[in-house]
Amino acid sequence: MIKQFLQIHPKDNVLAALKDLNAGTTIEHNGVPLTLTTNTQAKHKFTINDLNVGDDITMYGTLVGKATKPIAKGETITTENVVHASLEYGVGGEKTDWQAPDVSRWENKTFNGYHRADGNVGTGNYWLVIPMVFCENRNVEVMKSALLKALGYDMTTDFEVDTETLVKNYKNGASAEDLINADIIKTPEEIKQNRTFPNVDGIKFLTHEGGCGGFRLDSETLCNLFAGYITNPNVAGATILSLGCQNAEVKILEAGIKERDPNFSKPLYILEQQKSKSERHFIEEAVKKTFIGLIEANKVERMPAPLSKLVLGLECGGSDGFSGISANPALGHASDLLVALGATTVLSEFPELNGVEQELINRCETEQSAQKFTSLMDTYSARAVALGSAFANNPSPGNIKDGLITDAIKSAGAAKKGGTSPITDVLDYTEPVNKKGLNLLCTPGNDVESTTGLAGSGCNVIAFTTGLGTPTGNPITPVIKMSSNHALAERMKDLIDFNTGSIISGEDTIETKGEELLEYIIKVASGEEVTAAVRLGQEDFIPWKRGLSL
Repeated sequence: MIKQFLQIHPKDNVLAALKDLNAGTTIEHNGVPLTLTTNTQAKHKFTINDLNVGDDITMYGTLVGKATKPIAKGETITTENVVHASLEYGVGGEKTDWQAPDVSRWENKTFNGYHRADGNVGTGNYWLVIPMVFCENRNVEVMKSALLKALGYDMTTDFEVDTETLVKNYKNGASAEDLINADIIKTPEEIKQNRTFPNVDGIKFLTHEGGCGGFRLDSETLCNLFAGYITNPNVAGATILSLGCQNAEVKILEAGIKERDPNFSKPLYILEQQKSKSERHFIEEAVKKTFIGLIEANKVERMPAPLSKLVLGLECGGSDGFSGISANPALGHASDLLVALGATTVLSEFPELNGVEQELINRCETEQSAQKFTSLMDTYSARAVALGSAFANNPSPGNIKDGLITDAIKSAGAAKKGGTSPITDVLDYTEPVNKKGLNLLCTPGNDVESTTGLAGSGCNVIAFTTGLGTPTGNPITPVIKMSSNHALAERMKDLIDFNTGSIISGEDTIETKGEELLEYIIKVASGEEVTAAVRLGQEDFIPWKRGLSL
């Protein structure tokens, strides 16, 4: 039987409703009866004592808001009676000790991945076609139409309708009944068998709206993002289309690649249209060189690799009031297990760390990392305020409707994705992951901008928790979609890969679900499980322009 409520931390003065509770319902908390004075929907919170104007609201053991009106014991907290508030932070707090979990059962476990010359291992084997500037988007689309179908990569759903068979049968004189009875559905397995290059998982086309105009810094950042994608272990090689006169210069891209991999040896073809005889010759050359590159990419096969080669991105989107209770802590435990195994995990979305800064600062292994995190947070927050916004405006209407009424409540739950391990490094946007353990990466809270950044910094798998549901994916990195509750897992089962709702219903613990998730991550990394985002062709790519984005 599902519990009625949960106190997340002993210091909390609000309880989370695990099911709809009507006004007049009496519960027992710490041996004391408590009668609800208002209806409280599942995922929302109600108080355990009377609060006056200005009193603290505490969840996850930290400050998440202030009362703006008197709130009676047993009353639901809402945007009408609570406003965002968070703790001050600074470098120099007490360091946090970490007790690594027991990982003996996984110590000799491996995944089957694509080994690269730089020592990294991919969970996929993709070829990239990248326009340096939006002017080349049309040429990329022409290449897309020329390559995908001919090479067997044109499937965008979990099946394909083979209309060509109908046309062929019709031309051969088939009757209407024969056409009706014809089998024209191809499965992913059948499609893959017919690919020209079976060891290449796909050709991905990273069209975008940048590369020229706007701020030069945005174009430079875009070049570094592309360098991150090209050097990501999930990528076998790339074809680059440059106009020639854009702000996103090829030399910046080449410098970014060299910085990330000084001995870079993947196939890379860079073509400049303004030096070409004609558009026809330009596209013809690009297609031919891409084909040659795919021949090389196809020579790489999956081989066993230690789990220490996994680089897991930790992401959330469409969060609800259960996300910080089930999906995020379960992912956090999986993160701790991977860190204990010598792997790397990356926590992003800096606007959703507002209110838990001090905890993260205290977990930084070095003062340099703590200072960098503080500086990035301060700068980001100040920019938001200067442009007439603030981190307090981060929760979306969907978040608020489902119980995340302040940014600090959302952040305290979102940070649980990072588990409890020490923070080994802090990275600005597009900086590559170089240190094992838990890293912090500065990205917006915007789902796609953040997942785009995670892949650009080297993540070869991304786990994405959600309570409301989202179709987000990534072109090169498999995105595991995790549901925080049973209802979502059932309602959007075509999008969800892993359900943590059993934590809410009491069938599982955070630890058992985290262990189960690790096993699933290993299967995805080995190509044994295909995520919904990959199967459905969800390949979102939105570079972050360093203006305001929450």
